[in-house]
Amino acid sequence: MSRVWKIVLLVVAVLVVAVVGLRLAVGGKGKGGAGAQQGGEDPNAGPVPVTVVTAVHQDVPVYATGLGTVTALNTVTVSAQIGGQLMSINFREGQEVKKGEVLAVIDPRTAQASYDQAAASKHQNEALLATARSNYQRSNAPEYRQFVAKTDLDTQRNQVAQYESAVAANDASMRSAQVQLQYTKVIAPISDIAGIRAVDAGNVVAAGTALVTLTEIHPIHVMFNLPERQLGDVRQAQAAGSVPMAALDRADSHVLSPDGTLDVVDNLISADASTFRARAVFANQDNGLWPGQLVNIRMQLRTIANGVVIPTQAVLRGPDGEFVYVVQGDKTVKMQTVRSGVEVGDSQVQVAEGLKAGERVVSEGQFRLKPGSKVTR
Repeated sequence: MSRVWKIVLLVVAVLVVAVVGLRLAVGGKGKGGAGAQQGGEDPNAGPVPVTVVTAVHQDVPVYATGLGTVTALNTVTVSAQIGGQLMSINFREGQEVKKGEVLAVIDPRTAQASYDQAAASKHQNEALLATARSNYQRSNAPEYRQFVAKTDLDTQRNQVAQYESAVAANDASMRSAQVQLQYTKVIAPISDIAGIRAVDAGNVVAAGTALVTLTEIHPIHVMFNLPERQLGDVRQAQAAGSVPMAALDRADSHVLSPDGTLDVVDNLISADASTFRARAVFANQDNGLWPGQLVNIRMQLRTIANGVVIPTQAVLRGPDGEFVYVVQGDKTVKMQTVRSGVEVGDSQVQVAEGLKAGERVVSEGQFRLKPGSKVTR
């Protein structure tokens, strides 16, 4: 092969290598650019779509919450006060009874007989007393006194006193029998709900036999514990006036009774649990609360006037604490340090520091942002 042809072949080989290298370089650059775009690192990428909300002023209630147990205002075990056969039960279990109602009747015949016997003895002794007084008055008259021995006069006077005492004893027996007769009617001492009866009609009961338990639930109490650190806030709220409370179900999804108030704070702190006990009272007119029920309590301690409120999800947490992305006038964002305060419902939070009402913050899509990113709504 001549020298000329060798030179031509060498030039062609160099050109082929150059073309292949150029194509590889261009292809690699294109792929790298696409990868950068997909990773969000391309500085020339377009605005990031986000949801923007405006911080607003709102009065924010501050609550203390805890777990409570519903207890009856009063619980009374109604018992028989006299022995005898239970003739009738006059209440319906689980239903409301009124104070003074006759709940049950015990056979009154024995008590009635005792009363009648005491009354008869009284009538007899009153007759004897009248005779003794007449005899004594006649013997003690001036015209007869000189004819009656002093011992006879003393005897007559003592008989009068004896029969007076007998009549007084009869009165006492009648009152006692009257009380026993009244006890044959078992009376409701309070108004409210009757429980399940303990004895059926027809049974013979003794004095002290429990018949039914009455529970007073209008109003009703809720006993609960709170952490020791909240005692100061609770005492301060109590000193300011009536402290409103609500009782909710265990899931915090339904208000069982909204009309409660703080009744009393116990006078000691549990050293073991670092908690203190308190009691709330609820009107409970709709019977939303029942003795023994477990409820969540919510006590309003105070209200933050004109608090700054934003969605909870707008607040992020970084290495330096909480922050939000604030949208600026040029539609770029900046990181702004904040301190969240009180939760407002299930989806909002009060910002204690770092944000003003009227500032716009990103509530959705902020995980694709960095300081200086452009956003679109």
